[in-house]
Amino acid sequence: MIVNYNVLGLVFASMHDSYVSELTNQRTMGSIPFGGRYRLIDFPLSNFVNSGVSEVGVITKSNYGSLLDHLGSGRDWDLARKKGGLHLLPPYSQNGGIYKGRLDALSNIWSFVEHSHAKYVILANCDIVTTIDFTPVLNQHISSEADVTLIYSKGSYDSEKSSFATILEFDEDNRLKGAMVNPQISGECNLWLDMLIISKECLKKIVFGATSRNLYSFTKEILQNRTDEYKILGYEHKNLFMRIDNTNNYYDANMLMLEADKRNALFNSKKPVYTKVGDNGPVKYGLESKVSNSLIADGCIIEGTVENSILFRGAKVGKGSVVKDSILFQGTKIGENCTITGVIADKNVTADDGRVVTASSASPLYVKKNAKI
Repeated sequence: MIVNYNVLGLVFASMHDSYVSELTNQRTMGSIPFGGRYRLIDFPLSNFVNSGVSEVGVITKSNYGSLLDHLGSGRDWDLARKKGGLHLLPPYSQNGGIYKGRLDALSNIWSFVEHSHAKYVILANCDIVTTIDFTPVLNQHISSEADVTLIYSKGSYDSEKSSFATILEFDEDNRLKGAMVNPQISGECNLWLDMLIISKECLKKIVFGATSRNLYSFTKEILQNRTDEYKILGYEHKNLFMRIDNTNNYYDANMLMLEADKRNALFNSKKPVYTKVGDNGPVKYGLESKVSNSLIADGCIIEGTVENSILFRGAKVGKGSVVKDSILFQGTKIGENCTITGVIADKNVTADDGRVVTASSASPLYVKKNAKI
């Protein structure tokens, strides 16, 4: 893999936390588990690494203890380097307190950006689950001499089912005409994936020009109010993507991983998704266990029945129990003769013998971390 030292990657680990407040009560958006063994931050980090970007800054905000534990030195993403590598950046604004928006956060960590030798910066959030190669995007950005290149996908949008979206409109020359935030519309739209490429000098101009006037929203300040001042172009990302903007969408995105075609579209062996490597042993299946259409991670113990479910590392299902249409986070233990349906059980949840918890896949029940059923 060719390393591109001319590009700096920046990941916002906590952007839009409030839309999944149940899941981010004790963690950042980037720390939310996904697909049996991953965290949401694994996707932007892997996208950077697979695109040859070897210098990445992770902008934190709050509740980032589990994020620090997950990332460590960055070795699992090949980002433990003497030149470049992974950098965890502080959450506090220069004006005191937590940063107020994307531009405020960038202003706060600008010394890090300034000291990078990179000419271009790629910004990404953690609430979009997808795999993307940034190389062709960068090539288009350079050849078109754009100030900003926004990465978007065409997709169905329903204001009643989504908590957050920015809808983009382009003219016949692929130049941004306007942007709408959370519009009350439905149908196929150009959905911004909260990813963009920009030169460091242009980003500096935008950041300090906005923050000097106490403006903190990149979307409102640039995409809505400055389209005539900057050459803002679009790049269509045509691969599978999922936005995690509420608990139901989180549940649905995980359940899509039980479909082979969707799973294969997201996890490409040529562009792997890296994550922290655990030391768990293999799954142990009891003599009476039954498992169908499920993802079972390392270290699980299955003595009952698991259907259409996702179990993270170290989860346990006791004898006679049935777990169906559910997501069990790391360390969750279901006792004997239980029935668990349509549940998202956070880390280290325990269910005593004989418990029955039934919800629908259309409205899954979330059980908080360390809770006892």
